[in-house]
Amino acid sequence: MQKTSSRRQFLKKTASGVIGVAGLPLILPPDILGTNGRIPPSDKINLGLIGVGEMGTGHLKSFIEYDDIHIAAICDVNSDHRFQAKKIVDTRYGNEDCDTYNDFRELLSRKDIDAVVIATPDHWHALIGIEAARQGKHMYYEKPLSLFFNECQAMRQAINRYNVVFQLGTQQRSDERFRFVCELVRNEKIGKLNRIIIGSASYNQVPVQPVETVPEGFDYDMWLGPAPFSPYTHLRCTRNFTLIYDYSVGCISGAWGIHHVDIAQWALNADRTGPVAVEGTGTVAPDGLYDTIQTWWVEHTYANGVKVIHTDHISVRAKIPQFNVPASMGILFEGSEGWIYVARGYIDAQPKNLLRSIISPNEIQLQRSNDHRRNFLDAVKTRELTICPIETAVRSDTLCHQADIAIRLGQKLYWDPVKEKFIDNPWANLLLSRSMRSPWHL
Repeated sequence: MQKTSSRRQFLKKTASGVIGVAGLPLILPPDILGTNGRIPPSDKINLGLIGVGEMGTGHLKSFIEYDDIHIAAICDVNSDHRFQAKKIVDTRYGNEDCDTYNDFRELLSRKDIDAVVIATPDHWHALIGIEAARQGKHMYYEKPLSLFFNECQAMRQAINRYNVVFQLGTQQRSDERFRFVCELVRNEKIGKLNRIIIGSASYNQVPVQPVETVPEGFDYDMWLGPAPFSPYTHLRCTRNFTLIYDYSVGCISGAWGIHHVDIAQWALNADRTGPVAVEGTGTVAPDGLYDTIQTWWVEHTYANGVKVIHTDHISVRAKIPQFNVPASMGILFEGSEGWIYVARGYIDAQPKNLLRSIISPNEIQLQRSNDHRRNFLDAVKTRELTICPIETAVRSDTLCHQADIAIRLGQKLYWDPVKEKFIDNPWANLLLSRSMRSPWHL
């Protein structure tokens, strides 16, 4: 295969130019049969990266330092990103062997690649992830899991069907502080848990941007992919795509919220379930490029009566004293005998002796990982579950979609965590899915 080829040339070589769960083959790929996808511990993992913008390049610079992986290929719709990423790889390995692609399907079709890192805009996550699973690739997958909830279900179906290793990039599960706090809560060191309050990011609006010429070397049509067509403007295609509803659920989810929601789920031992009701209010900044929810206050209720309040850091600082600290994007756990607050690089509690607690061997101890990427690579070799596998990812993503839908409908909604749908509300259930621009579909 040539190092680069046009999308048109590639489509002529393939039977179909679209990806669909319904069209997945009934027979598992041959490279999975017999070996169960296992890679001997002594062998290097051949890794490909799909999406090497700001986040993807960060992953590249980290993964390339592991001795037991070899970065074989790079894919990005921006030729400048491809060139810079290839330069990093070739310089590290002292050769020019790293292949580059504009179309992710070309990279995924290579039989020599064992695993991929997916770090594209949110609206591409599920389609690429489903195809990666179909091709038998293990995947480290940037958060969030999906643009809309039905993509969560399709991803889980594909991961389970093709039996590949999956790690969602909610790396706080590999942070000792967050694990320690979840263990304190699970072992009732703060007494009976009453509620969890999450403070997430917000954003500042920018004006509607003028239409610009698509830069040379940037495949804007492929960048849009399944999203509705919009005229090109530079800010649309920066990391701030997370604030535009065609590509992301915004700060409630991919721009920050999924990280803390995931920790709340972990503390609640809810990795295979979720809340039964949700209600809330929110605002969208008017007259600008960004149209995701900017400020919000959402309350999730679980079957055991515990409430998870998810809000933006501006609103929470005005209402909850513990958030008036520099690390105001954090999580507060309130119990009958005390509270504990945790954020990245910060932890506080009342009473203070909670911070000196030791979890004994006969108490609940959670899975330990001090390196999220290493945890993924080890799982690829051992086939053990990662610290954030697909079921965990689906259940955490669910809260973000519930919150967004409840705010947009302005209603209290009831959720069945077994059937994974809203109860007696067809309008809310319609919002669990979105249409895709042809020819892309689930």
